[in-house]
Amino acid sequence: MRTTAELEERLARPSAGLVDDLSRLDGDILILGAGGKLGPSLVRLALNATQGNRRIIAVSRFSEPGLAESLAGDGATVVAADVADERALRDLPDAPNVVFLVGAKFGTQGREHATWFTNAYLPGRVADRFRGSRIAALSTGNVYPLVPVTAGGSTEDSPAGPVGEYAMSCLGRERVLAHFSELHGTPMSLIRLNYAVELRYGVLVDLARKILAGEPVDLATGQVNVVWQGYANEVTLRSLALAGTPPYVLNVTGPETISVRQAALDLGAALGKEPVFTGEEAPTALLSNASRCHRLFGYPELTPAELIEHTARWVAEGGPLLDKPTKFERRDGRF
Repeated sequence: MRTTAELEERLARPSAGLVDDLSRLDGDILILGAGGKLGPSLVRLALNATQGNRRIIAVSRFSEPGLAESLAGDGATVVAADVADERALRDLPDAPNVVFLVGAKFGTQGREHATWFTNAYLPGRVADRFRGSRIAALSTGNVYPLVPVTAGGSTEDSPAGPVGEYAMSCLGRERVLAHFSELHGTPMSLIRLNYAVELRYGVLVDLARKILAGEPVDLATGQVNVVWQGYANEVTLRSLALAGTPPYVLNVTGPETISVRQAALDLGAALGKEPVFTGEEAPTALLSNASRCHRLFGYPELTPAELIEHTARWVAEGGPLLDKPTKFERRDGRF
């Protein structure tokens, strides 16, 4: 993957399992939040997996110039709309399958009210509007507490323990969606994702940029989970078939616990620059156990070593970046 076109093609390359699963679903797929950082690649993946056999409806405000036209050119039915607007939400086309990607993470500090509106109130409005649909909703592993790094990560049965307003609002999203699932009998799946990576953003890009800039890598959050974005997109779409009442909860991440120190050293070796470290590894971190996901859908196609290799080359060669840092190192939940 050396160009944006090659990266986009890899992200949108469907597996046989995805093609088969989507072939068993009836009707169109409506994707809300299609203009976000993972939305376009998920739309293209759905288009490739369904091969024109149904409409893939991409809904977003589409603030990025040219994105709506690009997705339309790929075959998506594009609807420019702000789902936070009641009239716009009401006027959206019906679809039996809905993927809900809308969420807010950054800018929480000082705008907590807006974060709660987007992450907790708005999902209820969407769930009520699409009460007759099957819904796959993106959530986050941030609903879990920091856990001992030797414990293997939180499972779907672990108690929630969100740290900070963002994480609390995301748990609020899950609770509100679960309420409407029970109220209307709407089948849902909840995807607890952390941390998705591709070559333009993610934990590995954050580390590579710090190394090249000579900035210290904070080791307090010494271990992380990462997963190839293409795999996360695929599982999100395939989870439509798992949707139930109450919602089916699924952790989505890679099978490995990644050492931040070692990842930085490997990236530094590939970049030809020694990383600078600060702090020491804490005994806890935000870690998820996605073994249920791996039993259902197999392992991600790209390993951490491969992702590090691709990321280092991309950043070193000046590949385009989304400039959306994960802030994975924050331990207080303030984003």
